[in-house]
Amino acid sequence: MAKTKSDSVVSPATDIRTPAIGRIPIRNLSPQQPENRWAAKSFVGEVVPFTATVFREGHDLIGVQLLLTDPTGLEHVHRMAPMAAGTDGWTVDAQLTSPGTWTWRIRAFTDDWQTWQHNAELKIPAGVDVDLMFTMADRLLARAGSKRIFTNARQSLKNSTLSPEGRLAAVTDPAIVTAINAKPLTSLDTVSEVLSLRVERARAAVGSWYEFFPRSEGAKKAKNGSWVSGTFRTAAKRLPGVAAMGFDVLYLPPIHPIGVTNRKGPNNTLDAGPEDPGSPWAIGATSGGHDAIHPDLGTVKDFTFFLGAARKVGLEVGIDLALQCSPDHPWVTEHPEWFTTLPDGTIAYAENPPKKYQDIYPVNFDNDPEGIRVEVLRIVEYWISLGVHIFRVDNPHTKPLAFWEWLLGVIYDRHPEVVFLAEAFTRPAMMRGLAGAGFQQSYTYFTWRNTKVELEEYFEELSRESADYFRPNLFVNTPDILTEYLQFGGRGAYKVRAALAATASPSWGVYAGYELVENVARPGSEENLDNEKYEYKQRDWAAADATGTTLAPYLTRLNLIRAAHPSLRQLRNLDVQWTDDESIIAYSKFLPARFTGSGSPDGLIIVANLDSHAVRETVVHLDLTRLGLAPDDRIHVVDLITGDTFTWGRDNYVRLDPFTQPVHILRVVYPKGN
Repeated sequence: MAKTKSDSVVSPATDIRTPAIGRIPIRNLSPQQPENRWAAKSFVGEVVPFTATVFREGHDLIGVQLLLTDPTGLEHVHRMAPMAAGTDGWTVDAQLTSPGTWTWRIRAFTDDWQTWQHNAELKIPAGVDVDLMFTMADRLLARAGSKRIFTNARQSLKNSTLSPEGRLAAVTDPAIVTAINAKPLTSLDTVSEVLSLRVERARAAVGSWYEFFPRSEGAKKAKNGSWVSGTFRTAAKRLPGVAAMGFDVLYLPPIHPIGVTNRKGPNNTLDAGPEDPGSPWAIGATSGGHDAIHPDLGTVKDFTFFLGAARKVGLEVGIDLALQCSPDHPWVTEHPEWFTTLPDGTIAYAENPPKKYQDIYPVNFDNDPEGIRVEVLRIVEYWISLGVHIFRVDNPHTKPLAFWEWLLGVIYDRHPEVVFLAEAFTRPAMMRGLAGAGFQQSYTYFTWRNTKVELEEYFEELSRESADYFRPNLFVNTPDILTEYLQFGGRGAYKVRAALAATASPSWGVYAGYELVENVARPGSEENLDNEKYEYKQRDWAAADATGTTLAPYLTRLNLIRAAHPSLRQLRNLDVQWTDDESIIAYSKFLPARFTGSGSPDGLIIVANLDSHAVRETVVHLDLTRLGLAPDDRIHVVDLITGDTFTWGRDNYVRLDPFTQPVHILRVVYPKGN
């Protein structure tokens, strides 16, 4: 039989499918990681902007709420506000107050009362549908409940002695609107998917780091020219000085035995003498490997003494996790399958062409992945058992991302207080992948971002684009990094870089010697001449203090400012401001009063002269709304470096001298009750 036209028509009742979108579309939820592969990250005390795109057909008004559930299961409801007109974006800031896994979703609904009020305020004065609008209001108020405020409003609706405008005013009184908004009258309620947010302890994102080599602290040179290494006991004497500068994390390069085979000599040479200590990253000798302490530094008892001494002065100690070996490491003979054997029978050493690291064998994570995982987990657990809760991980980008996802996931489940810092100066995709997979903090390209345009773009990237999972630690220098800007910029350059790092990110770091302006590089490199990686280094801290040549007071001031201003312990609140000079950068940090814990807002304006060789003058143009102020407000600001006070507004003249004062860090003085 031939088919008729009606035979090809599918009945809607038989075409059962579930739409991919809810009744009210909710899209583009943030915060979340790309692909939502891993949970977004936050930390205790962070103020997180939650955003979504929400819209519906027609002209009815909608409401949007953030439903935020803390680790105890308690749900917190936050009303979201519209973003820029025409974007259909909605946002609200929420502060995360406890560690653990938080979940959140977005609820959207037609706001029946606001829709009615919007229409009534247009129609009733125009005499259109007056009685109908009041009937609708009466029904809505009946839905609102039996509270006296609602029953009184319903009576006003029926009061014939009132004009239509009077009746409208009675039922749109601000008190009524506030009461209804507290429990909106809704229809077409739609809830988004549930997303997770991993909230870690504050140290996972906030800290002032200081790095030193314990073997150099207390090292002595004998009359015959040989060296006696510093120990954990002698290095402990330096701890009060580090803490006095306001640092709260002390990072130690590898503390393990160092190999003898192919040991590097001074300035990375291949002809080490019998007294040369070698690079601590060439881990492993006859005295042990990654679970051993270099005999020159002391014993496990000495190390635990050092940890205790650090705790007494308010320092957490982080150690290096460098998954590589010297040719003398016990793994080389016990597990030769963990390395790459070349066709000539030799083991491949580490390379980063044109650099060669003849004193190091990289581990091949594909030869025995299960065995390597078991051993690395054992090592990390061992150091945690001794009291180490911070690990700086050397070159994690040379190991599989899946390995890090596994290791960091296991450690987080067992020890959520542990912090891992990724030292990965590599391609952005890998750097972000490491952060996404679980690293709490990451080194950045900050050290090589020196111009105004470079810094503005990078600060925007760090504080906006990747802030849901990538936490930057802005180290100003490392044993491997002495940039041209520092080599040739003098004290002014050192002040500027420290001020930028300390104010732009919740975490920043300094390698010892920065305060002494150690800026002489090995020719053709970005490393210090006579690099401490390959030899002992004596520094006369007391003499520098006595002569006033040290920048320690300046670093101390920066850390005191950080401690006093909660806006600096946030990442997402950085706003680039505008200047007329290509060498002067300006940005602000702001935290509203409801998040500061003091009842007052906290706003700072940072202005820095990036030209370390010349005085610069400019006009700084401020968007004061980014500081919680009106666009044309006049404000008092206090320079937290010098104590000087100024009256500022939208446009402000600035003169910065790199030799005396290259940076303003200005505190906004808010009127009481602001």
